[in-house]
Amino acid sequence: MKNKTIAIIPARGGSKRLPGKNIKALDGIPLIAHSILYAQQFKFIDDVYVSTDDQDIKTVALQYGAKVVDRPSEISGDFEPTVSALKHVLLSIDEPVENVVLLQATNPLRPTNLLQDAFTIFQEQQLDSLFTVSRSYLKLGKITNHKFIPYNYKVGQRSQDLEPLYYENGLLYITKASVILNNEIITNEAFPLEVNHPFATIDIDTLEDFFMAEFMIKKL
Repeated sequence: MKNKTIAIIPARGGSKRLPGKNIKALDGIPLIAHSILYAQQFKFIDDVYVSTDDQDIKTVALQYGAKVVDRPSEISGDFEPTVSALKHVLLSIDEPVENVVLLQATNPLRPTNLLQDAFTIFQEQQLDSLFTVSRSYLKLGKITNHKFIPYNYKVGQRSQDLEPLYYENGLLYITKASVILNNEIITNEAFPLEVNHPFATIDIDTLEDFFMAEFMIKKL
């Protein structure tokens, strides 16, 4: 029996800022279905799992062909780390898993070939973990005693001349199952795959985020 590569999509119920967001229709299909359908495109993904504590999310996930692992309430709280859900899935299935692709339901838009390109790098470089990042062109600073103090630039400096800084955009993560079983998603040596695409700016938490995602689907 070969060691599998699986995709896991964690999706709790009970969103406070946007109730029911994981099954809210985006471009005609539930939000979580975008990630399920994306993962199903790739032959190296053996199974797609959704980890959820919500019956409505479970129903939608099954309708779109995903397998569902019921997440216990003790690891479904607002402050519970995502790795708890991933580890629970690995411990719940009776098959050897080598690699895990984490896709977040709140990042529904991804460049078509991103996962294939990322997995190729992951395999060829024999990595333990990989995650996607994007460059930030924001001029950041701190406010101390009601005074704004620039952090990553000098006043008058052009945005394009800033020292390159990057943020974790959440589009995808690939990691060895052994890393997750050690309570990590990415290691200190994780490979940062740079993705500078408009889709990397979409992370849905509010209704305004939904509107922006719908705009991008129509335009891009």
